[in-house]
Amino acid sequence: MYLGEELPLCGQWFKLHFIENEGMAFGMAFGGMWGKFILTSFRILAAAVIAYVCILMIKQKASWGLLICSTLIFSGAVGNIIDCIFYGKIFSESIYYGALSTLLPPEGGYAPWLQGKVVDMIQFDLFTIRFPESFPVWSGHYFNFFPAVFNLADSWITIGLFTMIIFFYKPLSLFVASMNKKKQ
Repeated sequence: MYLGEELPLCGQWFKLHFIENEGMAFGMAFGGMWGKFILTSFRILAAAVIAYVCILMIKQKASWGLLICSTLIFSGAVGNIIDCIFYGKIFSESIYYGALSTLLPPEGGYAPWLQGKVVDMIQFDLFTIRFPESFPVWSGHYFNFFPAVFNLADSWITIGLFTMIIFFYKPLSLFVASMNKKKQ
């Protein structure tokens, strides 16, 4: 797919929409080249901490549900890290509605190590509203509820985090309490 291309999978409700995310959530950039390096380094550090916590959970025989949620968060973080580290190095730069990127171009990728963009492709347009002509200010314009484009790694992080908070708050509290007792 070329950058910006859409492929409807279920009408206009669910589609693949190829974009490259510059940095953080919703495409927010973080301070140019150094900001991207700091962000990627932070992601690597956070993933290492999450992996360490997962190992502690296994050793302490924490709730399986809590461990699965933590593993989902970890795997999502690692997926985004892989994009940040390698994607810019192994692909040529994408151009909106232009030529396709080249895998392993002879001149090298579009960015150095740790500077790649994260590929996002999943878009759910839950509903779109067209404001009537009689509506002041926005007449004739469209409002698209949740127009964000995301990837599977983002989904794993979100699902793991919300499931942990909603269903495994008590096991998480017990695990944190047991870690505090060990420190004392």
